Amino acid sequence: MGLIVFGPAVAVALIAGITDWRSRRIPNWLTVPGFAVGVAINTFAGGWAGLRTSLLGAGLGLLVLLPFVLLRSLGAGDWKLAGALGAFVGWETLVTLLISSIFVAGAMALILVIYKHRFRQTLRNIWGMLASMATFHMPGAEVSLDNPQSLKIPYGVALALSTVIFGVGRVWATR
Repeated sequence: MGLIVFGPAVAVALIAGITDWRSRRIPNWLTVPGFAVGVAINTFAGGWAGLRTSLLGAGLGLLVLLPFVLLRSLGAGDWKLAGALGAFVGWETLVTLLISSIFVAGAMALILVIYKHRFRQTLRNIWGMLASMATFHMPGAEVSLDNPQSLKIPYGVALALSTVIFGVGRVWATR
């Protein structure tokens, strides 16, 4: 995967991360064209194989994160960003980006929980979510994005940071 593919992916991720940080939204004007450009670049660069790689990447990003959107623990903009980035980088690299973004988001959450002095409440929420999963029930409203008192991590920022770090590492490795 060359700079022609990963460069625009990093640009989309940066814009999404900045927008998510500022407004807690990732707009469709970024994710929808991002998806289309990712598919177009991969198709142009790799023909049918590039198209396949792009669609598999987008599909994986959308499929893996859909349950979190349906449970209201992830916003639709974050979901669409994962699909757009998958269209650029393909499914194999997207797996790496998603896994690394989980660690970045976890670090961001830990810092926020400590800063806001909400460690006990967070442990209670985690226990409640685990109990809900063990009993195959939906978690309570206290752990939803709809709860105005819950601490929220902008996942688009974590995914953007992971993409930028991966992209810089990729460029650095080719030198």
